[in-house]
Amino acid sequence: MFVPELPEVETIRSGLAELLPGQRIAGVEVLLNKSLSAPESHITTHIAGAGVTDVRRRGKIMIVDLSSGYSLLVHLKMTGQLVFEAGGQQPAKPGTGTNEPHSCPNPTSETGDGRRVAGGHPTQSMAGDLPDKTTRVIFTFQDGSKLFFNDQRTFGWMKLVERSKVERDKCFMAMGVEPLGSQFEVCHLKSRLKHRKAAIKTLLLDQSHVAGLGNIYADEALHLAQVHPSREGQSLSDEEIERLHAAIIKVLGDSIQAGGTSFTSYVNANGITGDYLHNARVYRRQGEPCRACGTTIDKIKVGQRGTHICPNCQKLT
Repeated sequence: MFVPELPEVETIRSGLAELLPGQRIAGVEVLLNKSLSAPESHITTHIAGAGVTDVRRRGKIMIVDLSSGYSLLVHLKMTGQLVFEAGGQQPAKPGTGTNEPHSCPNPTSETGDGRRVAGGHPTQSMAGDLPDKTTRVIFTFQDGSKLFFNDQRTFGWMKLVERSKVERDKCFMAMGVEPLGSQFEVCHLKSRLKHRKAAIKTLLLDQSHVAGLGNIYADEALHLAQVHPSREGQSLSDEEIERLHAAIIKVLGDSIQAGGTSFTSYVNANGITGDYLHNARVYRRQGEPCRACGTTIDKIKVGQRGTHICPNCQKLT
């Protein structure tokens, strides 16, 4: 299992952004209080009756804007799911899907307009009858459609925040710039790495430097930039930082284009497994030849994190 990184969250967000805006919430049922952080009175006055106006993302967190002036922050963590059923959903056929926790069942079953759309950790919940034992919150829309927040291990969460205060919420306060946004410039990356003795990979995983970057894409970007992940941040030349900046943007863009990464944990909002790992440069390819030079990919530890490198392309000295 892994916590979804920026491309996985972005592909889910873009799918839901085609479905949720324009929907009006008729009711909310909270089955596990910790899964939705909001007083009952706020749920009644600021969620129920409100329309969905937008679905955004900041780092690894989705932001669902409501017409009430509030927003729902959503973090799926390791096992969270969002499952949208269009109005007129029929019960799933018996035996649909599988109970294997790391399998990816077909998430589509018959609906009023032919759609059940799901994103997140792939389990039986994507294809079976809902609500089930993993369902934590249910949003019912005026047209009869529903959005289920399922979470097997209950690490995921939703939080209601005034929209004007979203950027000042504690989960965003220390968050760095978006790596695919206009503020992510070479000079920003230089300022975050220069005079830092920590390993470059450790610095990249620090969300206060770059938002949404995690283990997979740090490994991929460092390989593309030909930088060894154990090197101190301050040791990188200006040219290497420029290469790393371009590599981060490229690997994230490539992964979004491929629908994100999926090995046992994530599918996008259309229930499709991400295809990025088929073309990964080094991640989870230990023992295989480097696609650039043919040298065997190695797996090492950097800051207690499993890290994949090409010893030839990414020299330590």
